[in-house]
Amino acid sequence: MQRGKASQQWFLKFSAAQLRLCFSRATGDHTLFVKTCADGHFLAVLVYVDDIIVASTNASKSKELIQNLSQQFKLRDLGVLKYFLDLEIAQSSESISVCQRKYALETLSSIGMLGCKPISTPMVLNLHLSIDEGAPIENPEMCQSLVGRLMYLTITRPYITYAVNKLCQYSSAPKLPHLQAVYKVLH
Repeated sequence: MQRGKASQQWFLKFSAAQLRLCFSRATGDHTLFVKTCADGHFLAVLVYVDDIIVASTNASKSKELIQNLSQQFKLRDLGVLKYFLDLEIAQSSESISVCQRKYALETLSSIGMLGCKPISTPMVLNLHLSIDEGAPIENPEMCQSLVGRLMYLTITRPYITYAVNKLCQYSSAPKLPHLQAVYKVLH
């Protein structure tokens, strides 16, 4: 069986198991399963490729679900979630925080800006960018990649969203002013 077909078959089997356990599939994401228990506790199961995240308002409910799933599937419990898709997760009894510090530092390091001086605003106020103005850049793919990385950073840095959205408008053919604006956001 081809790898893609095997993954699809596994997911169909996993989905059926979740539905038998009275989970419902979330409408916005077919890989998210949710359940509200009779006692008011909430369970969520998220599948990403071959990773499964279980979240609950009750730790014993999570353990019970993991035990149930491990009877049907080969699982390895990695414990409390700490890192997922370049998101760092820190949990306490009062809160959960998500950050992308490592991802941001790797982005800066990849282009030699690790020691750059931070600035207070991600874009010059009323900056005029144009698709036609400015010198062509030597490596437009690098600029496009940086804009993509910045898009992912908006998850935990919403204050750069406007600037990144503006830069996305020019990512098909970036020029020097666009690259300079990307560097400013990175600062």
